[in-house]
Amino acid sequence: MNVGDEKGSILDSLVIEVGPLVVLELGTYCGYSTVRIARLLPPDACVITLEFNPDYAAIARQVIRWSGLEDKVKLVEGASGDWIPRIKEHFGVRMVDLVFLDHWKDRYLPDTKLLEECGLIQKGTVLLADNVICPGTPDYLEYVRNSPYYASHYYRSHLEYTKAEDGLEKSVFLG
Repeated sequence: MNVGDEKGSILDSLVIEVGPLVVLELGTYCGYSTVRIARLLPPDACVITLEFNPDYAAIARQVIRWSGLEDKVKLVEGASGDWIPRIKEHFGVRMVDLVFLDHWKDRYLPDTKLLEECGLIQKGTVLLADNVICPGTPDYLEYVRNSPYYASHYYRSHLEYTKAEDGLEKSVFLG
């Protein structure tokens, strides 16, 4: 449910490497990864995080407030498929620099395609997808690994707090 400490370290390294100004997180859950990301951002950057479950969103709001990062985080309740087309207008952003996919696994591929259609993913945008092995996202992996528009790299890791193999897939949009 949350990215955990092992994959969280990979996420941290990637946020530092990319230096994003606009991060889109799909799937907030309790706000753990939201806080991990937001704490590493420069002052003028933000995380837009979408959470479908209102109970999870309420908990995440408290965690974000407690962390003191509410000025960097815009938490939205609702379905990713409904919100992605509205992000540019609602938040006044042209594109996103980093997308962290950690929501419903069957939404990874359709939401990636929707992000492309809406022009939110542009040359250099980095997608980082969690849980690509367990429970798995085979259609998403096939898409980003075989598309001439992405350069992908798999980070082998473990399912949160277990020895079960899992990993993160980093995909850079080539344009």
